[in-house]
Amino acid sequence: MVETVGDRSGYFERTGEGRYKPTAHVGGAWRTDEQHFSPLGGLIVHAIEQARAAEGRPELLMSRISFDILGKIALEEFDVHVETVRPGKTIELTEATVVIGGRAVVRARAWLLAAVDTDVVAGGAPDALTPPEQLEPWAMGSVWSGGFIESLHTRVVGRPQPGRTTAWVTTGHALVEGEEVSPLASFVALIDTANGIAVRQEPTKWMFPNVDLTIHLHRQPEGGWTGLDTRVTFGSSGQGLTSTDLHDVHGPVGHAEQILTVRPLTT
Repeated sequence: MVETVGDRSGYFERTGEGRYKPTAHVGGAWRTDEQHFSPLGGLIVHAIEQARAAEGRPELLMSRISFDILGKIALEEFDVHVETVRPGKTIELTEATVVIGGRAVVRARAWLLAAVDTDVVAGGAPDALTPPEQLEPWAMGSVWSGGFIESLHTRVVGRPQPGRTTAWVTTGHALVEGEEVSPLASFVALIDTANGIAVRQEPTKWMFPNVDLTIHLHRQPEGGWTGLDTRVTFGSSGQGLTSTDLHDVHGPVGHAEQILTVRPLTT
C-alpha cells in the first residue's frame, strides 16, 4: 500500500523548450530556498531521454549516470541543455547541463549501452529487500525539513541506525506536471535521498551535503518504489561517502555513490 496525499501536483512545470520551473515540492533539506537535488536528477534523465528520442538516437540503456553539483541550485526557473558527446549504435555518451541565470549548476554524463540478452549468465547481485507493503511507514520529516522531504512516503527495513539504514521511498507527485516520464526517470528522482536516510550525525549540528551522485545500473528499474540499502562513512579530514545498493520491487538494480563534504554547522 502507498500512502495517499491530496496534492499530487508535479515537482516541476515545463515553461518552454528545455526550460522548467520548480514547485514548492522541490524545497531543499539543508536550505528550503534551494532545490533538493533528488528530483532534479530524475528530471535530467527525463530531459536526456526526450532529447535522444527527438534526435532519433538508437534505443540504448542508460547504464551509468554521474551528476556533479557545481553550486547553489536556486528555486528559480532553469534550462537543461543536452548534447551527444560520443555517438554510437551500441555505446553512447550523453551530457546534460542545468543552467540557472546563465550559470551552470549541475553537469551530468550518461553512458548508454545496447540491450543484449545475457539472462543465461546473470548473477552476483545482493539479496532482495523486504517488500515495502510488508513494512510500516517512517517519517523522514522527523529528521529533515523542506518541501521535497514532505512529499515522500518512506518505509524502513528494521530500525534506522547512525550511518546504516535500509528504506523504500516513493511519492505521489508527478516528476513534471502533465508529462509521462519513464520508470528510470522516476526511480532516479528518489536516489539522492540516500544521504538523508542514514545520517551519522544530527543535521542541526553537522553539515554533510553531497557534491556529486554517481549511479551504476546492471538492470533497468521498474515499479513505483526506490529501495535504498545505505551505508554512510565519515573520514577524519572532512570527507564522507554515502554508498547505496539500489533496488526496485523486483530486486537489486545497481549501486550509487555520493561524496560528502563534512563540517560542523556554524550558528
